[in-house]
Amino acid sequence: MKDQIAFYENKLAYEIDPSDLYEALQKDVNIVAVDARQDFGFESEHIPTAINLPHRLMTEESTKHLDKSKTYVCYCDGIGCNASTKGALKMTKLGFKVKELMGGIEWWKFDGYATEGTKPTKGSIFECAC
Repeated sequence: MKDQIAFYENKLAYEIDPSDLYEALQKDVNIVAVDARQDFGFESEHIPTAINLPHRLMTEESTKHLDKSKTYVCYCDGIGCNASTKGALKMTKLGFKVKELMGGIEWWKFDGYATEGTKPTKGSIFECAC
């Protein structure tokens, strides 16, 4: 049973679902969404407030401007794409605290959250009360 508990604790430590990410981004809890796809994917559609850092371009130089006190949530298209896994691995090796978004942008949209870009989808959006 200890192994199983450790498995689930580790899974929660390294993955996040769309609703938890949405809530964290709304509350601005020191978390950054990272679109690990190529530029054209990001430009077409991305999670609001996300930054684009394609996994193929992740290096010490390309990430030196990022704050290592934040948690970075890597995502890609969805379960048929592993750009988020590659990005999460690279960022972890570079010393960042990282999680991977379960289901990518597809599950983000499936859960009813909006996207931005040249082909945005409507859904729940972040609203600031200030």
